[in-house]
Amino acid sequence: MNAAEPDTHSTDDPAPDTGTTGRLVLAATPMGQVGDASPRLRSALQTADIVAAEDTRRTRALATALGVEIGGRVVSYYDQVEAARTPGLVEAIAGGETVLLVTDAGMPSVSDPGYRIVVACAEAGLPVTALPGPSAVTTALAVSALPSERFCFEGFAPRKPGARADWLRELVTQPRTAVFFESPHRLADTLAAAAEILGPDRRAAVCREMTKTYEEVRRGGLAELADWAAGGVRGEITVVIAGAVPTEPDVEELADRAEELVAGGMRLKDACAEVTQGSGASRRDVYQSVLDRRRADPS
Repeated sequence: MNAAEPDTHSTDDPAPDTGTTGRLVLAATPMGQVGDASPRLRSALQTADIVAAEDTRRTRALATALGVEIGGRVVSYYDQVEAARTPGLVEAIAGGETVLLVTDAGMPSVSDPGYRIVVACAEAGLPVTALPGPSAVTTALAVSALPSERFCFEGFAPRKPGARADWLRELVTQPRTAVFFESPHRLADTLAAAAEILGPDRRAAVCREMTKTYEEVRRGGLAELADWAAGGVRGEITVVIAGAVPTEPDVEELADRAEELVAGGMRLKDACAEVTQGSGASRRDVYQSVLDRRRADPS
């Protein structure tokens, strides 16, 4: 993608004039280095009528570190109060006020509070803009040394083993590089499960404490990374896993698996649907293969 021409008319104003005074401004905040804050974020903290913060203490500390004074009213806006606070903030925007939304680090609404109010503003026809900046997703992708032309963001990995296994199975044939967040306490288990389901040699990267003093990027196969994580890991974690290399589905092998399921009591139609899920193979082809076998060997 070609770089955009520089805007020689830009100012510190958080967004262009939309003809409406009130607006929602989503502002990316530093992941660890205060120096990553943009001049526009500094200006917005000073001029917004309302600052909606995931953690008001951290936002006030950020403003202090930036040497600015928050000019408007500060309200909390975290997961547990997001639904309840949204109508009031939307009403304030409709009334002409600027609401600045900041989370603890990175861009609001990306696995952080923000989605509800963006949807509510969009439905009400109110202006929504963003102050771009730090993002754990794109930062991890950039340093992972894995293909970045196409990728999918998976949010946080599921906590329960069963749900996690189901989720990983969806990635078995996913050609895009996958990026997700994980708790340091669950990282080893998730990587071990990924190695078992996706294969021990599937390439991945674990990005820890990005932009901070103890930043670390570990690259390798999933089994290798799982062994490393088993020793204990601390900090904020973003994981990047390479996409699957496309392979031609083996219809005969899938037919074998379908017949095993049928022998266990499953209907043939359901068995074919089960074994072809995520494989790229046609259920009809597998079904026909089983029928052809039965005709050739009626016993």
